Amino acid sequence: MDYTHSVSLDRDKCKGCTNCLKRCPTEAIRISNGHAKINSLYCIDCGECIRVCQYKAKRAIFDKLSELPKDKYLIALPAPTLFGQFNQLDDADYVVQGLLDIGFNDVYEVAKAAEISTELTRRYLKKSGLNKPVISSACPVIVRLIKLRFPTLSRHLIPILPPIEIAGKYARRKALAEHPELSPEDICTVFISPCPAKVSWVKSVIEGQEIYVDRVVSISEVYMQLISKMNRANIPEAASQAGNIGISWASTGGESAALMNDRYLAADGIENVIKVLDEIETGNISDCDFVELNACSGGCVGGVMAVENPYIARVKLQSLRRFLPISRNHVPLEDGMPEDYVPEELMDAAPFTYMPTGAGTDRLTSMRILMEAKRIEDGLPHTDCGACGSPTCRAFAYDVASGSAHIDDCVVRMREKLHALLEQRKGDS
Repeated sequence: MDYTHSVSLDRDKCKGCTNCLKRCPTEAIRISNGHAKINSLYCIDCGECIRVCQYKAKRAIFDKLSELPKDKYLIALPAPTLFGQFNQLDDADYVVQGLLDIGFNDVYEVAKAAEISTELTRRYLKKSGLNKPVISSACPVIVRLIKLRFPTLSRHLIPILPPIEIAGKYARRKALAEHPELSPEDICTVFISPCPAKVSWVKSVIEGQEIYVDRVVSISEVYMQLISKMNRANIPEAASQAGNIGISWASTGGESAALMNDRYLAADGIENVIKVLDEIETGNISDCDFVELNACSGGCVGGVMAVENPYIARVKLQSLRRFLPISRNHVPLEDGMPEDYVPEELMDAAPFTYMPTGAGTDRLTSMRILMEAKRIEDGLPHTDCGACGSPTCRAFAYDVASGSAHIDDCVVRMREKLHALLEQRKGDS
């Protein structure tokens, strides 16, 4: 499967600073010839480089509202985060009605799907023989990070479709039932996303997997359209179908708390996430059933495609949740796991298998490069200054060993060589 990235670089704006270099969690960025470059094999589309780039050289790629097919039956799939962007919002109906007013034919809230996912997760955790702690697969950054850096934890990922896919599936089913004149090709589901990683998730379809979400637009763009349409003076006609549980998914801990299980861990921020995954991999977290990890600080409200400050958005969501019932949705089954939500290709963990980026084309080549990198690293200053264009001395050693960098790119080593040369010339004179 070819992975379609949603984080891009504008070289004309890039000044070659090391902000993104230092903050990239997978060391996917290098500085070369005064500009950054992103290694697509290692990029997990977390958006951290977008967040820290002061020159706006990194940006997220997503579909534009103006480019949506007007001849299709457009269904908006708003993320729970969208409801935390507005001041003094005490009724989610205003947002739902606003989406209809800006041109969508129907709205299916991802928060509603999140309540369905919560119930499925509760049922899944009752199964025997699970690899615990079970790790949520709702955040695509976490899924890709585990596949790249923590392959042994792939079997801990819960094999349940994320809420965006459940929403797309149910939205399509609802549209076809209410409008018999429509065919599946007439429907276009549009996810309103707070982060670029979900764009990549939708665009990078697993071979053989049915597509439930067709387009992804940014919350920031939709927000500007909604502000002009949301008339608080009029009572909205549309009715939100999400409850407290679904809206809570926007913030860290919302998914976990809804499970009614106190044996959980919730963490956010990519650096904290990596620390938690390290602890799980080494077996230091054993008394926990479920782990919720969010790459963005604060949860999905911290996505770089959102508008509001994540902590202010959390406060706004708390105000909205006061007026909501606990949940408005229930999985239409007496017991068990519905196979249409947990399809076979997910149950055998095919999407969650290790994605080796590889140091070489075969094991012998990889071992040779890694051994050479270790030898080079032993001779480096270990200052991790980044002046060479690599984030750390260890990464620079690997770059040299693999042929993508030269040992003389190390400024500290070159300075030492120049000093030695000057001292030698002084001695000769």
